[in-house]
Amino acid sequence: MRASLFRSLEVILTVAVGATLFGGAVFAAHPRSGNRGNSGAASNQGNSSARENSQGLDSRLLRMLEQHGVEQVDAPVQDSNKVILGQALFFDRILSGNRDTACATCHHPLTASADGLALGVGTGTETVGAVSIFRVRGEGRSFVPRNAPDIFNRGSVNWHTAFWDGRASIKDGVIVSPAGDQLPSELQTPLQIQAMFPVTSRDEMRGELEDVQAGNELAAIDDADFIGIWNALMARLMANEEYRQMFANAFPEVPESSLGFQHAAIAIAAFEAEAFGMNDSPFDQYLAGDREALSHDAKRGAALFYGAANCVSCHSGTLLTDQQHHNLAVPQLGPGKDPTSGLDFGRFGVTGSMSDLFEFRTPPLRNVTTTGPWMHNGAFSSLEDVIRHHGDVGKSLEDYDPSVQIFQSDLREMVVDDESLNEWMLETVDTGDQDFDGNRVHFLMAFLESLTVPNLHERLQWVIPADVPSGLLEDGIPEVD
Repeated sequence: MRASLFRSLEVILTVAVGATLFGGAVFAAHPRSGNRGNSGAASNQGNSSARENSQGLDSRLLRMLEQHGVEQVDAPVQDSNKVILGQALFFDRILSGNRDTACATCHHPLTASADGLALGVGTGTETVGAVSIFRVRGEGRSFVPRNAPDIFNRGSVNWHTAFWDGRASIKDGVIVSPAGDQLPSELQTPLQIQAMFPVTSRDEMRGELEDVQAGNELAAIDDADFIGIWNALMARLMANEEYRQMFANAFPEVPESSLGFQHAAIAIAAFEAEAFGMNDSPFDQYLAGDREALSHDAKRGAALFYGAANCVSCHSGTLLTDQQHHNLAVPQLGPGKDPTSGLDFGRFGVTGSMSDLFEFRTPPLRNVTTTGPWMHNGAFSSLEDVIRHHGDVGKSLEDYDPSVQIFQSDLREMVVDDESLNEWMLETVDTGDQDFDGNRVHFLMAFLESLTVPNLHERLQWVIPADVPSGLLEDGIPEVD
């Protein structure tokens, strides 16, 4: 098992021992800022020559950051009543057809807002209520085809896309989404739009046709009838008196008869933006003017990132993503998105353009060292190997070892080992060869570590509620006999 899983298990076990931390559901107790403590500078043990050159390094790095328009990420404060409603909805399994999966299943605070898995286990699980790393696939169920991304800072005003393939976006006021003209007009941000769709996915939350006989009314609705799915979910929610009052508090200007799932999505987005919107990482402190916030190694890594290594060509701007799509020739694994080939063609599945084959959206990087496995399908459980993959994609594909990178044993056998496929992906790969020797990897990792906020896991504990209105809390830790 890889380090990212160990970190998640360590946090879960710590929380299990001190479970009284979760006794209260008052979300206002969640600290948006950690201790100011200079976690980046504390590790600065550079030699005297490095310290002497620090001022020159700062000057060079600051010029690079200004050139690329990098600023401290924004973390907009949200309406408290919407946050309270959204928190309940986020952790409530009532939103899934089989009542066994919540938003938190794949984006749990205990696993740093992702799920700690290469590919997640959605509805139909044998371990209802367990956080993702403890979930077991039900008989005949498939993995969710793509890696569950973290949701840090998704409330930033700089976002205009959502999903690995960018199938939801807002540009110049024009909204694009899988629902087309069925999408309600009240939705104004990519985060709000994104929250409308996991509940419509059969693999993730809605369930299969055979689930209808077990009382899953959502599974009987046609896949293309988004409005029907959303209306059925609202009927569930509004049958609960506590939810009715919470919706009234969050949307006092909207008559109950006019409430729709778009209002649930707006509330979920408000909760996600508030709970996971943090802007006090050492790097953000540095951007805010604290020149001692970064260690010397982190500054050298940042200079590489924005300079010779040219990571900024894709990981650009304040969000550290260009929100564009690129082919990195990542090893194919899992069920894929294409039912015929079992492959995942990425952005091509949205646009149908051959130039978009195998392209996926550049991920943002804040708190990235905590959110593995990495890539659109979780193919890498080592962040250092992700860096090396960017440096020599061909060699990385040739040397790829599922037994090292994937700790889900039943997923290892679903890696596609096909030389002709690798050659096809490499024809249009978007990264050139670079020499990422040990020193470069070390410095880049130091910079990436500086993107993590202080006391992250402790802070995330406070966003977990004690209960939810339906009683179907995604509490994370399975019962032990």
